[in-house]
Amino acid sequence: MSTQSLSNVQATLAPGALALLGFVRRQPRHGYDIYRQLSQAPELRAVWRVKQSRLYALLARLEGAGLLSATSEPADGRPPRKVFRLTEAGAAVLAEWLAQPVAQPRDIRLEFMLKLYFALQEGGETAARLVERQRAVCAGWLVDKGEAADAPFARAVASYRQAHVRAIGEWLDGLQV
Repeated sequence: MSTQSLSNVQATLAPGALALLGFVRRQPRHGYDIYRQLSQAPELRAVWRVKQSRLYALLARLEGAGLLSATSEPADGRPPRKVFRLTEAGAAVLAEWLAQPVAQPRDIRLEFMLKLYFALQEGGETAARLVERQRAVCAGWLVDKGEAADAPFARAVASYRQAHVRAIGEWLDGLQV
């Protein structure tokens, strides 16, 4: 799947939805298992919380996009449950998503942190590449775009943005991956 296709997929999904692909990359899982893992991991809960009904809706969208496939599996005394598997296209999109830094500082808190979580599970090299690419993007955010802030509020906003980006850069520099 090309980068353009990844962009198209990302445009149709909520932030963080592609992270769900990370939960099934090593083994098939049913929705409740994914929900339980997400709910019981304090490090993930600090970053992303999703209601169970929303999780199932996101899984259905990923399945509809061809990134997951599902089979029905009988459950003891309950309705059958869907077991999700990563498709070839899903694996390609996940790998591309994990390799791409986020484009905006506001995306660090959710999307980058989710990427980092799964990149660390893939191994140090994957995580180190992601962090290095994010550092380069972050350095670009600091480049003066020639916009002069004349009004006091505009200066305050510009100053805040620069301080925020510098803090992100310092945090990235201190990551031990």
